[in-house]
Amino acid sequence: MDKYNIIIEKDSDGWYISEVLELPGCYSQAKTMDELIERTKEAIKCHTSETKIEVPVSKFIGLQQLEV
Repeated sequence: MDKYNIIIEKDSDGWYISEVLELPGCYSQAKTMDELIERTKEAIKCHTSETKIEVPVSKFIGLQQLEV
């Protein structure tokens, strides 16, 4: 089982949006966090089965929000 790093955001309409960092163009959205996780897993499965790409090996370090 592979591990993927995702970024989760919430838009102004209340939708949760995920982006899979290791898979460019792999996104999902849902109204609840549980639904988002399930949809993101489905998106990863579809993305990796269609493209047959090798996932780069990386270790997630952290995320920061900067105000400038």
